[in-house]
Amino acid sequence: MSAALVGTNSPKRPLYQKILVIAGMMSLVGGTLTGIMTYVNVGVRESFWSDWLSSFAIAVPIMAPAGLLFMTLTGKFLLQVMPNGHKTLHQIITGLLMAFFMESILAVSTTANLLGFTDIVAFVSAWQQAFSAGLPFGLCMALLMSLALKPKLDRFMAS
Repeated sequence: MSAALVGTNSPKRPLYQKILVIAGMMSLVGGTLTGIMTYVNVGVRESFWSDWLSSFAIAVPIMAPAGLLFMTLTGKFLLQVMPNGHKTLHQIITGLLMAFFMESILAVSTTANLLGFTDIVAFVSAWQQAFSAGLPFGLCMALLMSLALKPKLDRFMAS
């Protein structure tokens, strides 16, 4: 039986494969959430697709580093606060915190892109609506990511 079949000494995955997997996940989650938030902020209008695309283009460079940093800090914090906590509990807490954090960032960037900051009352109201509309999907994705996909993704990235 070859080494590749039993999983020992398997070759490392090329960097481009790792980048494509991360980009695909970010596109799916970020694209869906900014789409929901764009719809809530401005509805379906002639410029919907360009509104969504510009919101997505602004969100991605913010979302990627902020999410990675927040997830790292959350993991370290949970290990300090709950050193003997069950791994699944850590994953659930991380997923919930990530959902709220990422939803907040996406709602701010999308609302700022579409409405600007000229009327702060309108901005806060639109942000709250965008955040609330995207939260159910965000929570489901965050829990799915932290419980099921992250362990597999960690193994994939380490290979």
